[in-house]
Amino acid sequence: MRKFLIPGIVLAVMLAACKPVSTPPRPTIPLVYSILADTTGTAGLVAQAGTRGAEGSIAIIGEPSDAMALARRFAGADAVDNISGKPQRDSLADFAGETFDVLLDAVHAPYDASVSRQGLDSLREAAVANALFAWDSTCFRSVTDSKPLLFKSRAKILIYTSSLHSGYGVFDVDTLQQLAGGQSIVLSPVPLMLEKALDAGARNLAVWTSSAKKEAGVWEMAFARMRVPDASLSVLCTEPALDIRTELRDLLRQYRSSGKSLDALLIDNYVTDEFPLKSELGIIHMAGIEEDRIFDQLLSPSFFFVDPASTLMESTYRLLREKRLFTHRIARPAIRYYETETADDGEPILVEAAASYVQRAYVSDIH
Repeated sequence: MRKFLIPGIVLAVMLAACKPVSTPPRPTIPLVYSILADTTGTAGLVAQAGTRGAEGSIAIIGEPSDAMALARRFAGADAVDNISGKPQRDSLADFAGETFDVLLDAVHAPYDASVSRQGLDSLREAAVANALFAWDSTCFRSVTDSKPLLFKSRAKILIYTSSLHSGYGVFDVDTLQQLAGGQSIVLSPVPLMLEKALDAGARNLAVWTSSAKKEAGVWEMAFARMRVPDASLSVLCTEPALDIRTELRDLLRQYRSSGKSLDALLIDNYVTDEFPLKSELGIIHMAGIEEDRIFDQLLSPSFFFVDPASTLMESTYRLLREKRLFTHRIARPAIRYYETETADDGEPILVEAAASYVQRAYVSDIH
């Protein structure tokens, strides 16, 4: 592995005296203003974000298991005809020629526990710091070499995998770019999944998430901003069970108290296998027992699942096509792995990790 760091950048901007800047209506974290006031060039780095156009990479940022699972889906995707854009396979990778920089945020993972220990502001700061890592192409230096190393390309798209970042962190990155002039596209799952369900006609939605994400209220905040008066949202979590089918039934029991039919279930998890869920739905529709009959009546005839990976891939493909950001190289998607670490002096470090190391370290977390 080879280690890179931004010498003093994140630490300096955290300590830099903030200069007066125009503030948005909603308060952002102090780190954003420190970056804008920094004299070492960090504000310029943000201003240049996304300016490489099609040559930029696609950064996937999040907990190792989530980021890895999403990167694998991107690499193997073939659901669209790359010439016509129609939803049909063409035996060519949908993201052919693209480079994915996968930032495994090992320092703050698992996010649920990190938020419980350090609060949501720590996750917001991590989102901003990881954006700097994804954008930088000149300031990374080897721990053993003082010469600048090129990071090949600045990210044209930042994909934050965690729904916690959707409510806490993505806003700060957007604010930073807005004030500095950066142009990178920033995506996160919560608003995109809600939009996908609503656009498909669903009006009674349920989200299957963790207790920490439920308590953070990120789904309710995003749903309220959409202002769809005839739609409802229930955010639910279940206790771990022997199998996912049992957890699904527990969730349906909880949702039943809403008194509404269920049009769509949004799964806030990248490693959940939908196959056993759909298999269990088949059993429920047979209505062999009384509870199955109740569940069958609870689910609308057009009921469907929404998962974060498919949603993010569809949105990324559409944006690359609409904004003409595809590289148009005939090559398999390239994946570069990086892992966040904290140096002994507390300075942020990004470790370039070989795929074999990533597999050994994290593959057991993917089910």
